[in-house]
Amino acid sequence: MTAAPILPERHEWTVDDLGDLPKDLPYELINGRLIVPSPTLLHQDMCVELLLALRVNCPKEYQVGIDLSMRVDHRNEPRPDVVAVVRGNANRSPLPVEDAVLAVEVISPTSTFRDMYDKARVYAYAGVRSYWLLDPIKEKITLTEHVLGANLEYKQVGQTDDVFVTERPWKVSVDLPALTARRNDLLAGEEG
Repeated sequence: MTAAPILPERHEWTVDDLGDLPKDLPYELINGRLIVPSPTLLHQDMCVELLLALRVNCPKEYQVGIDLSMRVDHRNEPRPDVVAVVRGNANRSPLPVEDAVLAVEVISPTSTFRDMYDKARVYAYAGVRSYWLLDPIKEKITLTEHVLGANLEYKQVGQTDDVFVTERPWKVSVDLPALTARRNDLLAGEEG
């Protein structure tokens, strides 16, 4: 059995402090707050489904990944659940945020406010052109699409619990009723 790492105590963290963390510790830094996520199988499954939907028509000059760090500034190094970036950073961490064209967050009960507000502001400030929120907590899974405005704030341009179709950052289709059925099937195994 491996002992849990003892993290240094800090009221506020910066990217300079991240070097003090164990190299294999997944973390993100949002507004100076260190977050060590512990995603569920359902959360990870939803991320994979979004990754696969994005890869269908992904142009050659882009690539899509899951749970990759992006350095924004000295107080922010988020890890979007899914991210689309300009190709050429396959072996780099953290990724340069200026190469990101889409950040996606899958909401969980412990991340709702952070995903809807804190991370949205961080991604917008960094200039990420599109931001999606997938909400698998609702009865029907919803996807909300935001695009970056001239004032570096996101504007909601769509929300659905049906088939989501967009042209940003390229043509993407996500069958949300199928994802809802998949989620329900995964959760049904817990009831028995």
